[in-house]
Amino acid sequence: MNEKTVPATLKVGVVGVGWAGQQHVKAFSAIDGVEIVAVAGMETELLESIQSEFNIPHGFARWEDLVELDGLDAVSVAVPTFLHAPITVAALERGLHVLSEKPLARNGEEGAAMVAAARKAGRVLDVVFNHRRRGDVTKLKSIIDEGALGRPYYAKASWLRRRGIPTLGSWFTNPELAGGGPLADIGVHVLDYALHLLGEPKVISVSASTYSELGSQGRGGDVNYIAASSSHKFEVEDFASAFIRLEGGVTLLVEAGWASYRDQADLMDFRVYGTDGGAELRAAQSHEISEAGLRIFTDDDNGTSIDYEAETLEDGNHPAVVEEFVNAIRAGENEWGSHDGSVALSRALVIDACYTSAREQREVRL
Repeated sequence: MNEKTVPATLKVGVVGVGWAGQQHVKAFSAIDGVEIVAVAGMETELLESIQSEFNIPHGFARWEDLVELDGLDAVSVAVPTFLHAPITVAALERGLHVLSEKPLARNGEEGAAMVAAARKAGRVLDVVFNHRRRGDVTKLKSIIDEGALGRPYYAKASWLRRRGIPTLGSWFTNPELAGGGPLADIGVHVLDYALHLLGEPKVISVSASTYSELGSQGRGGDVNYIAASSSHKFEVEDFASAFIRLEGGVTLLVEAGWASYRDQADLMDFRVYGTDGGAELRAAQSHEISEAGLRIFTDDDNGTSIDYEAETLEDGNHPAVVEEFVNAIRAGENEWGSHDGSVALSRALVIDACYTSAREQREVRL
């Protein structure tokens, strides 16, 4: 890509053909002026199917071949976490913009290298934090920013599953490949939308605990899974909790669990208490139910409760993330520096501190 100009048609390559990669392909294909010219993945039949469905001319088994393809402007990275850093850095060094799935990397050190590469190349590095684009989160963000709740001082955010280990015995349960368990996988989403809702306060310290009680026994995932026959041991946590102190005396409690004895439905929630009001965001999902709601608690000038159910906005999710990435590229080089992955790096450093705290059983200051 030319240093100062943005082509009329952005040519994009997508690395990864799993669920996340498919979301990227669908989202890019829906944007005018974007052409997906290449896709890479090791699942040959799935790769060929995606190429055919979306009329993608180039298909590669190796991500290295995709990154080297002439004419690319940007690359999406939707592969296991241990590959995020090498693919992203290689693409940035080629002068390509990068959109990476979460988490940014296995740890803050790798994440810092990715951010440094983005700054050196002068290119966009965005990370897929799609849950902050949900309609209920977007609506609550506007309510908090308008000052309707006063000054928030305590918040609790969680994503909890009854039986939701992403594939027992796969790369997800190997710390060398994934970087961690649910704290790194779904907890980073919870941490991201919580800090986003609170206005990006600085994290002062964390005190965390992790547990591996069910996954280590072959529970919490596919009912047909047998721990002893797995190609990988279960070496990550299946539940984590973190007490996080924020600047200004604000406290945030984060919970992330792949498996625990609770309701069958996945629960994603956020509660916040402010000096003039509070809010409760709750989304539950299972095969049988799908429910979501946002309740606001406050008083009128006479002290009478005027609690209400807020009408939420339309969900954005992956399409909104991809559209924002494309818009950042199209905005030109003056905008690229503000999309360098630094927010995602700040999340990675907090996750690192949580794992250190849990391992050493102490509070960790950032």
